[in-house]
This record gives sequence, structure tokens and C-alpha cells, in this order.
Amino acid sequence: MTTTLIRHAHILVTMDPQRREIPDGGLFIRDNVIEQVGPTETLPGEADRIIDLHDHVVLPGLINTHHHMYQTLTRAVPGAQDANLFDWLKTLYLIWANLSGEAVYISALVAMAELMLSGCTTSSDHLYIYPNDARIDDEIRAAQEIGLRFHAARGSMSLGESKGGLPPDSVVEEESAILADCQRAIETYHDPERYAMLRVVLAPCSPFSVTADLMRESVTMAKEYDVTLHTHLAETLDEERFCIETFGMRPVEYMEELGWIGNNVWHAHCVHMNEEEIELFGRTGTGVAHCPNSNMRLASGIAPIKALRAHKAPVGLGVDGSASNDGGHLLGEARQAMLLQRVTGDPKAMSAREALEIATLGGASVLRRDDIGSLEPGKAADLIAINLNRLEYAGALHDPVAATMFCAPVRVDWSMINGRVVVEEGRLTTIEIEPIIERHNQIAKEMVTGK
Repeated sequence: MTTTLIRHAHILVTMDPQRREIPDGGLFIRDNVIEQVGPTETLPGEADRIIDLHDHVVLPGLINTHHHMYQTLTRAVPGAQDANLFDWLKTLYLIWANLSGEAVYISALVAMAELMLSGCTTSSDHLYIYPNDARIDDEIRAAQEIGLRFHAARGSMSLGESKGGLPPDSVVEEESAILADCQRAIETYHDPERYAMLRVVLAPCSPFSVTADLMRESVTMAKEYDVTLHTHLAETLDEERFCIETFGMRPVEYMEELGWIGNNVWHAHCVHMNEEEIELFGRTGTGVAHCPNSNMRLASGIAPIKALRAHKAPVGLGVDGSASNDGGHLLGEARQAMLLQRVTGDPKAMSAREALEIATLGGASVLRRDDIGSLEPGKAADLIAINLNRLEYAGALHDPVAATMFCAPVRVDWSMINGRVVVEEGRLTTIEIEPIIERHNQIAKEMVTGK
């Protein structure tokens, strides 16, 4: 067994039930689990490794509940820069048809590195397109190599244009093959144990790209294997019109009919919801992945996050696809979430600490985990530290916790995941990222230009 002592943090933010913020704080960690939290003077004086974090703010690791990591290959693509969701998808589907297993693996490493350097210690990813030799295994391998706690959402599309769906037939799969591979992924990779580094999620893509049968079969499989469910929902008014015209009901009503409401389900976006639907999510514990940057980029609207939280619906953050963001800075996403709730006229709509809560405890609740999201005894040793002596925070040290939300988003200086230091003094310790970036750019060029 190995021990780690984190000591002398300028301020340590626990996010525990009392929301303690501890000056000169620290943690004592045994293997991958936090054993003690408190003022440095109350902690053991010795450990196998001691990390002094003078002048740092220490926070629980941030949690990303919605992403499409392969889209790092198609950021800022001409023709998709100024489009709404449906037009953006139609432009990019044909490019994404060129994905390979290597492309999925390399793009996942890039996305994960970006997330980890921005404070993320746990991420879900929604991979729903499987052309050529691409498999969910490719991004799982990336997560295992880089050391990110990972929820692999085995997405799918089965409803092509010829059957009334949005995606071209060339990028959809047969539903029997989808279900067989979902079962394989769960049986091969899913870890239900506490502190699990890898879990599998069932995630048909959206109401306009899969059939009702696949949605229902996914519910059945999720119950059989006790795994969670995830999809896109109520993202745009185009989607709302599609559901009303195709199914005769609004998107949330359609999901309720299919069994996609409940505390084992979370939906991405949820921008266009009425009061009754918001109340339903709160009453049933249905989760929401809030993606403010993507919703702004695609002109989708502003999700009713304040109302959802008031009704006790679980709400976490998602950076969403890196072709609709076009980045993966989770600390920046938390800042944007705070500002976007204020933009309609209420400066108290979301505070800095509420945004931090959504990015930590909120994400843990959405992913149905009680072992991450705060710095408490018995929780996984997932934490980040930011040096306060930096240009971006100059003049903001009156409240260093609020500075992490109000000031310009920065990279973290330290990150620990499951008791392992993965970022040290601003650099990743688990992989060499520079050659990965070079190969990533080569693949991106080939995919977009065909040469």
C-alpha cells in the first residue's frame, strides 16, 4: 500500500455536505482513496509521497458528462462553421464516414489530454458512429493509457435517410449488430465496483437517428446488466418539430413513452423543455448534461438549468463534441455555464460556487456515482490544483475559489486520478502528447480533404 500527503494548500475546496473550504488544507491518501481531509496540522506528517501545494487552490476533479471525442478531428470545418444542428450534421456525417479505428484512438487521446489539462478527472464519451474498423474499444484503450476515469457510451445510429432519419444510410448500423456489440462491450469492459475506472453506457444517438425498437431494447439490456442510459434530447426546435411530425408528441413525451425517464438515464442538452417536463425530470431523477458552449455555437438556445436544479433534477456539465464547441476545456465550460444563466438579466441566476458544484457533485450525480465529486474520506482520490500566482488571477485573490470561475480559464498545474498523479506542474505524466497531436492533424487533414 502506498500513501500520499497533499499539504499546505492555500485553500482546499471539499464540496462535502458542509461545503468546507479549508485554509492551509490537505489530504492524506492511501492507495486510491482519500483517508483524511483537513488543515495540514491535523494530518499525518509522513507519507510515501509528499506534495506541497503552497499558493494553490485544490478542488475536486471536474466531471464531464457528454462528449464526442472523435470530433476533435473536425473542428472549425468550412461549411459547418455557421450552421444549425441539422445542417451541421448533414455537412459532417460524410466526413465522419472516413473514421477509422486509429482515428478514434488518436482523437480520443487528444480530447482526453485537453480535458485532463483543464481539470477533468472523469469523462463520459458518446461514440455513435462506427464506419470502417472503428470500435468502442479504440477509445477505451486511449482512456486506459492516459489514465482518465471513463464512462464509454456505446452509441449508435440505425435510422438512415431512406427510413426517415437524418443521417445518410452509409453511416448507420443494423440494429441486431448494435445490440450484439453493446452486449459485448458491457461483458468485456464494464466495472460496477466502487472506484471503477471504466464503465459502459448504452447510448442510442437521438430521436431522429434510431428507431423506437432500438430505444426499447436498450432499456431492456440496461436493466439486465444494471448499466445506465444516455442520449441527446430536446436540443433544438428542429428536433421538436421532427418529433411532433413523426411521433405526434414532443421529445420528452416520446422519451417517457419509450421508458427513457428515470434515475438510470441522463440526456444531453435539454434546451427546449416546458415546466411540466422540467418537473418530470426532477420527480424521477432523470439527469441532464448541460452543454452551454455547444448550445451557443449552434444557436440552439439556453437550457433552463436554474429551473431544473430548483426541481432537484441532476445536472452536470458536458463539453459536447469538439466540432460544436470547438474545444474541451471543462473549467471554461463551468465558467460559461455560470455566465449563460445570467445573460437573460439575473446576475444571481448562478454563482461561482454553484457552477463548481455542477462541475463536480452534479456530474457525479448524473453519472450515478457516489465515490467521486468531492474531497471526503472514503471518496476516490480525484483532485486538481491550480497555482494562484498567475497572470490570469492577478487581483482576484480576495476569493480564490470564485477566481477559478470568474477569471479566464486556465490549465491546471496538478491533477490526480484514482490516487495517481497524471498532471504534474502543468504537464501530462502518462503520455507524450506532441507526437499524438502531429498524427492527429495528419488524420484530420486526410479525413476532411481526402488526401
